[in-house]
Amino acid sequence: VPVQYGLYSSFMGCFVYCFLGTAKDVTLGPTAIMSLLVSSYAFHEPVYAILLTFLSGCIQLAMGLLHLGFLLDFISCPVIKGFTSAASITISFNQIKNILGLRGIPRQFFLQVFETLRRIGETRVGDAVLGLACLAVLAGLRAMKSRLPRAAHVEPLPVRVSYLIVWTTTTARNALVVLFAGLVAYSFQVMGSQPFTLIGSIPQGLPPFRLPRFSMTTPNGTIPFRSMVEDMGVGLAVVPLMGLLETIAIAKAFASQNDYRIDPNQELLAMGFANILGSFVSSYPITGSFGRTAVNAQSGVCTPAGGLVTGALVLLSLVYLTSLFYYIPKAALAAVIISAVVPMFDAGIFRRLWRVKRLDLVPLCVTFLLCFWEIQYGIMAGMLVSGILLLYSIARPPIKVSEVLDGDMLLVQPWSSLHFPAVECLRDAVCSHALTASPPRSVILDCCHISSIDYTVVAGLAELLQELHKHGLSLAFCSLQDPVLQVLLSADLEGFQHFPSREEAERCGGAQPQGSGAALSASTSTSQSSLLPA
Repeated sequence: VPVQYGLYSSFMGCFVYCFLGTAKDVTLGPTAIMSLLVSSYAFHEPVYAILLTFLSGCIQLAMGLLHLGFLLDFISCPVIKGFTSAASITISFNQIKNILGLRGIPRQFFLQVFETLRRIGETRVGDAVLGLACLAVLAGLRAMKSRLPRAAHVEPLPVRVSYLIVWTTTTARNALVVLFAGLVAYSFQVMGSQPFTLIGSIPQGLPPFRLPRFSMTTPNGTIPFRSMVEDMGVGLAVVPLMGLLETIAIAKAFASQNDYRIDPNQELLAMGFANILGSFVSSYPITGSFGRTAVNAQSGVCTPAGGLVTGALVLLSLVYLTSLFYYIPKAALAAVIISAVVPMFDAGIFRRLWRVKRLDLVPLCVTFLLCFWEIQYGIMAGMLVSGILLLYSIARPPIKVSEVLDGDMLLVQPWSSLHFPAVECLRDAVCSHALTASPPRSVILDCCHISSIDYTVVAGLAELLQELHKHGLSLAFCSLQDPVLQVLLSADLEGFQHFPSREEAERCGGAQPQGSGAALSASTSTSQSSLLPA
C-alpha cells in the first residue's frame, strides 16, 4: 500500500493501548511480520487492508469478551520460531530489490529469488552503495550498543554525558541512518543529479475519520462485501491470531524482565479496540512492535502512557514533516528493515531442539519450509503437525508393566491421565501381558498419575474387566484420586475393586481369591463411604 498508510497505522494503537493495555512497555503499530501477512490478503488494495483491520479487530474483541486467550497456548514454540525465522528471511530478501534498485520483482519468494538473480546485472550503483553502507553502519551501531557498559551514578559528569550520547546514537540508529541518507539524497538533488531511488511524495495531513468501506469500485464493477470477505479467506483467522500472538510474545518477554504479569484476554480487548478504531483512520492491522517496545523499555518508560508521546509525535509528523520524507532513499529504508528482521532468525533453535526433543523439529521444519511458499500455509501446517503430535501423546500414553508378588500378578502403571483415544492402548498393554503370560495373571492398575477420565475410558475399563473375568482373572484399582474414584463408582462397574494404596492391593490380591465377591463388596463400600460427608 502507499507509504502514508504506515503513518496512518502508527498512532491510534498507541492511544488505545495506553488505556486498555496491561504491559507498560508494549507499543502497538505496523510491524514487518504483520505487513507481510497483510500483503497476502490485501492484494495491494488499501480498501482491502482497512476492511481487514476492522474485521480483525471485531474478531479479537469477540475473543477477548469470550475469554478465548487460552487458545494461544496451542501454538507451540517450534511453530513460532519456524514462522519468525522464515519471515526474517523472506522480509530481508524482499528488500534486496530496493538495495539493488531493481523494479518489477514479483512478491512470491521463489520467483523473487529467481528474478533478482536473473536481473542482478541491472543493479543501480548508487542504491547498492548507499544500501550496503547503511547496513554496515547499522550493524556497527548494533554491535556498539550490545557492548556498551552502563555508566554508574558515581562516574564523573563528562563520562555520563558521553554514555548518554553514545546510548542515544545507538538506540536511535534507524532514525539517524534514514536522516543521514535523506540529507545525502537532498544534496544530490540540489546539485542536479539523483543516483538514488526516492520514496517520493507523501500526502500531507491527517487521514479522514470515517467508517471503512464495505465494498470496492473497480473498472469492471463493484466488489461487494461478501466477495471481499471470501477473497480474504483464511486471513480473517490468521491475521488477528498472529497479531495477538506477536503482542503476547513481546509482552511476555518484557514482563519476565520487569516482574509484572499480563492478561491475554485484556490484550485481546486492547488489540480489538485498537484495530476497530484504527480502521476509521485508514490503518492496516497492527500488533506489538519488537523495536518500539525495546526502545520504550530502554528509555525507562514506566506506564503505557508512553504511547501518548509516540502517537502525538506521529500526528505531528503527518501534519508538518511529510514533505521532508520525499528525499528518503528506498535503499536506506530497506537497510533499516533488513537490520531489524535479521535478528529474528534463530539459528540456535535447531540445535536446542535436537538436544532437548528431536520430535519438535518436525513442526519447526514444516512451518519454516512452507512459510517460504505462503506464510499462512506454513503457520496452519505447523499448528496441524503440533496438534497431531499432541494428540498422539494423548492416545499413546507411556504405560509401565511390571511383575509383583513373585510374578503372581502384574502391576500396570499409566504415567498420564486417560482420555478416550488411549483406551485401546491400555487394553492392549494389559491383555498382551496378562493373557499371554503362562499362567495368565491378574492385574493391579496403579492410578496415582491419573487425574481425569471420560465416559469412553469407563466403558473401555468395563469391557476390560469382563474380558479378564472370562479368563478367571481380576483387575484391581489402586491409588485412585477422588475425582476418578467418584466417576468409577458412579458407573457401577461389575467386578470393580479398589484399594487405597498399591501395597494394600498387592497384599489383598495375593491373599484373596480372584473375583471374590466379598473382597469387591468390602472395597467398594469402603471407597463409597470415604466420599460421604461426616
